[in-house]
Amino acid sequence: MIRNMNNVWDKLPANFTVLAPMEGVTDVVFRQVIARAGRPDVFFTEFTNVSSFASEEGRENALERLEVATGESPIIAQIWGKNPEHFAKLASALQELGLNMGCPDRHVNRTGGGAAMIQTPDLAIECIRQAKQATQLPVSVKTRLGYTRVEEFQEWIPLLLREGLVALTVHLRTRKEMSKVPAHYELIPKLVELRDQNAPQTKLIINGDIKDVKMSRALASQYAGVDGWMIGRGVFENPYCFTDHQPTKAELLDLLNLHLDLFNQQDQKLKAQRVAKTNFSWKDLDKHGNIRGLPYEPLKHYFKIYIHGFEGASELRARLMEAKNTTEVRRVLAQWQQITEAC
Repeated sequence: MIRNMNNVWDKLPANFTVLAPMEGVTDVVFRQVIARAGRPDVFFTEFTNVSSFASEEGRENALERLEVATGESPIIAQIWGKNPEHFAKLASALQELGLNMGCPDRHVNRTGGGAAMIQTPDLAIECIRQAKQATQLPVSVKTRLGYTRVEEFQEWIPLLLREGLVALTVHLRTRKEMSKVPAHYELIPKLVELRDQNAPQTKLIINGDIKDVKMSRALASQYAGVDGWMIGRGVFENPYCFTDHQPTKAELLDLLNLHLDLFNQQDQKLKAQRVAKTNFSWKDLDKHGNIRGLPYEPLKHYFKIYIHGFEGASELRARLMEAKNTTEVRRVLAQWQQITEAC
């Protein structure tokens, strides 16, 4: 559970960097990998549904998503939903949180959460207010320019700013645009102006197409008034993106092995927690009747982060995708290294 005792936003450097919240990506394991490669100034968790936390059935999963490893501070819990009372309930259990009103996922939007909240501004404001009333520390929001039209930001952004947010992250696209068009950097000056007019104390963070810290520095020199820069998909091209370091093949493979180690540790931890539960039930078992830990299949999504850009990478990645567990992944890696060394 996240419990930051101070307002972390007041302690950040100018032009700070942020790891974007990404569903199915920025879990507690991967965040530790990024911290080892080169940490950002601020971490965000992956998304947690406030209604899941509010229900007895979904609370365990919500708490797992909010788990934080040693050394991840400062980190902000990224929560979403549409029920103001549920926002308040989870906010009261946290001490640093960010409300997501920009996630474009159709399943999230179908429930009225994420970017869909742009279409229900009164409800969005009520969720912010309920969360603020339930926590001692400031609340931040991450959003998009609009739902359908870019011009929506002219009313939507001031509406959010007037709620006294500690930080506002703006992804420079609409929900409709997804990531199919370039981020609208030309609107940064207008966003800075809106922030200065409505809430000069609010930290303004820009997100969208920022690949690495070098690019964030270039944007900072071009656009004055922005406080922070959020990197999302850039970590897929280079997990060292928060540094100026260009990793070697050996370093990327070392990171993959670290990821496997951390995955196994987290898997064993979750299994031990379930075994120790006083209310242990069939829900703690997988379909084979074994104690449920971390699901293995999502781990495959990370392979392309480490296995790319060198001769034979695509063939190696294809073999890794056939592996059924981390033991087999390690075996494939060891065999590949033996073959390449022999050549």
